[in-house]
Formats: sequence, structure tokens, C-alpha cells
Amino acid sequence: MKRMMALIAAIVAFLGFDLAIAPAQNNQQEAAKPKVVRVGILQMITHPALNLIHQGVIDGLKEGGYTQGKNLKVEFLNAQGDQSNLKTMSQQLANKNEMLVGIATPAAQSLANSAKKDTPIILAGISDPATSGLVESEQHPGANITGSSGDNPVNEQLALMRQILPHAKKIGIIYTSSDHGGQSSARQFYKVVKKAGLTPKMYTIANTNDLQQVASQMVTQVDAVYAANDNNVASAMKTLSDVANKANIPVFPCAETMIADGGVASYAISQREMGRVAGKMAAKILQGKNPATYPVSKIKRGHYIINEKEVRKLGLTVPHKIMAQAKAKGRIIK
Repeated sequence: MKRMMALIAAIVAFLGFDLAIAPAQNNQQEAAKPKVVRVGILQMITHPALNLIHQGVIDGLKEGGYTQGKNLKVEFLNAQGDQSNLKTMSQQLANKNEMLVGIATPAAQSLANSAKKDTPIILAGISDPATSGLVESEQHPGANITGSSGDNPVNEQLALMRQILPHAKKIGIIYTSSDHGGQSSARQFYKVVKKAGLTPKMYTIANTNDLQQVASQMVTQVDAVYAANDNNVASAMKTLSDVANKANIPVFPCAETMIADGGVASYAISQREMGRVAGKMAAKILQGKNPATYPVSKIKRGHYIINEKEVRKLGLTVPHKIMAQAKAKGRIIK
């Protein structure tokens, strides 16, 4: 009987010990799991330039220590160019995520209007964040918003255009009237064209449905076309290049991804690099850096992209030095 009681006591003691350590083990296992952060990304529209920025953001977050499926959950929404979608989607993202990323100015502005003031917002590839009201200044953002911006290399872009078309005098500049980034890009190029003693002619569209009609008028009045850094123009670049090709007028886009859709050439900054820089900044803010004092990062250095097919089609000649630089550090589209 005594032996039986001793055995029972030993079993009870063992079970009690096991039950006591189980919560501790569970707590240790929970502590060992990495914290998963939720990041919401809102993109204005689908086109290659913004898609590259999106990819770059994911790259930058990973470089900063945040990988999807491990310690990062990304919720991605695309408004597909519909302004009414932006408000709904930005509110949805703001309600469920601890950090937000805006790709294109309208997306970033919508997020800024929807999010709480203590939710960090990262700008990814915004042309002019200060004048768009997103930050107080690029050096001192001042609140919960910072990110990356592309310094449009308009001087180099005009120089490239003039080397390929030395006799061009009238330069058409096309952009969307409601797109802040497009307006800023167009105004910058207008100034350098004017300063160079040439004649800039501005053409605006309200949306992609207007582009064919406006472009058809434009190509009868200019020697070359500059496609501004504009979401709608980029989305309808094939339409623009088709209209221009019929009139034998070359199109020089602002963004690298617009070249493959019928542009002749450009000196452009890397869209993916802008996204990558924004992603790395996002990682640092998740780790405690204050966006209010984190300056907007400007991407300034570009590279040449040449579309050889368009060059041949329009009977143009690209200087050998530029072709060599495009081959070495940029891109040649055959």
C-alpha cells in the first residue's frame, strides 16, 4: 500500500512539474517567433514604371531585414486609375496596417488624408513631394511622411533630344492636367526648353481617353514630343507613339519604361532604384527612425535608354558616344 501511494505521489509530482513548465515553454516559443509587421501599399495605376517602383519597395524592405512570409505581411491594392477607388482603398489600408506606402502622388495624397497622424507613410517615387503638400520640405518633412523622390534630369533629357534632333525648334510637352507629378515634370522641361531658346508648346489631357485626339493635333505643330513623367501618359504611351510615328515625329519620354512602348530615347533615373530606396527607408522607420526628421531621398543619377527600332523607323542617328554609354551602363532596346 505504501509503495502504491509513493508511486501515485511521484506521478502527480511529475504531472504537476510538466504542467508548470508547459506555459513557460509556450511563452518561450512565442517569444522566439519574429514579430510580423503589416505594410499596406497603394498604387495609382498599373504600368511598368510604377510596377518597378513596387518591386523596388519590396527589395528595399528585404534589404532592411523585412521579408514577406517571415516577418512582413504586405497588403497591396491598385486603384487602376480610378480616383474613387483611392479613397476607399486608402481607408482600408489605413485601418489594418502599421505602415503605408504610396506609389504615385495621388495614391500618397489619398493615404495622407486617410491615415492617423502617427501612422508612418512612405512616398515611393513621388516627383515633387513638397509642392504637393505631402511634406513641409524635403530636408525636414515635419510629420509622419517621408520617402524617395526622383529628381527629373531635364537638362540631360533636352541635351539628348538636341543631339539626336539638332534642327528641332518646336517641342511639344504632353501631360495630364490633374496629375501633380505630370504637371511638375512638364513645367520643369518647359523652363529648360525656353531657356535654350527653343519654343515649348504645352498640351494637356484630362485622362487617357483624350490622348489620341490631343496627340493628333500636337504632332502637326511640333518637331518633337516630350512625354512628361505622368501616369496617364505612361499608360497610353503606345497610343502616343503610334500617332507620332504616322507623322514621323519622335517622342522622347521622361521615364525609362516608356521607351519600350515607342519612345525614341531618354536619359532617365531608375524607377526600381527609387522604390528600393523607399523600401530601405521604410525598414529604418519600422526600426524606430522618426519620419519627421528623415529627409526625403532624391535619386539624381540617370542612364541612357535607346530604342534602336524607333531610331531606324524614323531615320534618326544617335551619336556614337551616347550609344556606347547606353550599352555600357544603360539599355539598348533592339
